[in-house]
Amino acid sequence: MRGIQIGSAFGIPIRLNWTFLLVLPLFAFLIGRDVSVIAGMIGGTLPAEIDVALLEEGYLPWILGFASVVGLFVGVLLHELGHSIVAMRYGYEIDSITLWLLGGLANFADIPDDWRHEFWIAIAGPIVSIGVGVVCYVAIVATSGLPQDALGIAGGVSAVRFVVGYLAVLNVVLAVFNMLPAFPMDGGRVLRALLARNMPHAVATQRAASIGKVFAFMLAVVGLFSNWFLIFLALFIYIAASGEAQQTTLAAAFEDVTVADVMTPRSELDVVAEETTVAELMDRMFRERHTGYPVMRGDSLVGMVTLSDAREVKEVERDAYRVEDVMETDVVTVTPETDAMEAIQTMQRNDVGRLPVMDESGELVGLISRTDLMTAFNVIQSSGPPDAIVQRSLGGGPSTNSIP
Repeated sequence: MRGIQIGSAFGIPIRLNWTFLLVLPLFAFLIGRDVSVIAGMIGGTLPAEIDVALLEEGYLPWILGFASVVGLFVGVLLHELGHSIVAMRYGYEIDSITLWLLGGLANFADIPDDWRHEFWIAIAGPIVSIGVGVVCYVAIVATSGLPQDALGIAGGVSAVRFVVGYLAVLNVVLAVFNMLPAFPMDGGRVLRALLARNMPHAVATQRAASIGKVFAFMLAVVGLFSNWFLIFLALFIYIAASGEAQQTTLAAAFEDVTVADVMTPRSELDVVAEETTVAELMDRMFRERHTGYPVMRGDSLVGMVTLSDAREVKEVERDAYRVEDVMETDVVTVTPETDAMEAIQTMQRNDVGRLPVMDESGELVGLISRTDLMTAFNVIQSSGPPDAIVQRSLGGGPSTNSIP
């Protein structure tokens, strides 16, 4: 998930997604509008004496709403840092933490496949949220003996108790909600970790994802009769569970599979020259059923050209434009030794459908596409990996030290 970087913590970039900028004023408005109701809830739940009349004066409800929602997202950030710091202690890389519409996301470079690691990483976030709630509760207790005007601010001590009390309740509620076994929420990840003790990680993921989808359906039903926001959250859980289950299944299928096992080799590769016209390129794409080609200058790769590049040229002008005018020259490449799963992730990060394969000398030796990878995946799912891959994973092939 992309966003604007606003800083970093422990070497982890902190980003704001554009949806966060929409939800911040909305949540602030909703809290400010219901300030008296929320104050009554806090007073009935915590030992906090709040003078509601003081909180309803002038612009104070909106100020309190803004302060509360900012504090809430700070708590969400601390929650994600809890996950991230524990993950980093286990040696996992964190690409970034992004705040968005539904809270926060810690983006891991690799999904933990050790159940102990995942268990402690998953549970760290809710523990931090409960810790934040406890700190806010202590702050309420600390202000219990102060007169209303002790702090010399609008709303007095009641304003502080409102914000701190709101954060105390919400952080604990969010911790409990996150521990529901709805994969990929924290509770769902804890469930997968516990399942993975006695079964393969991919199977545990599929089962946890199935349970998560059931919870998503139930949450959507509840949302129909209560809060539309729950429907949106249910949709997110369902999509995220499906996506991560698919990623884990791919990773399991492509274990020990490299780009060299899947790619189209150079001898079978269709390429185009720089001087080819866009009209000729479109004709080749139609005849050969390809939507992307490496662009060569002699034996050197100089770019990639795709159907979307060619479409940028108007049909009447395609005889006048050459491939070199429309091709992409900043080409992302992989090596034959790159893991197949890493190639998939590289395609996803760069939003491309094919990657040139280059050897150590910088020579083009093949091309790997999403079609190649999906075909290989279907074959592996149906009949297992080819013998050459099995031999390599067991030790590199037959032994030369045979006994007569």
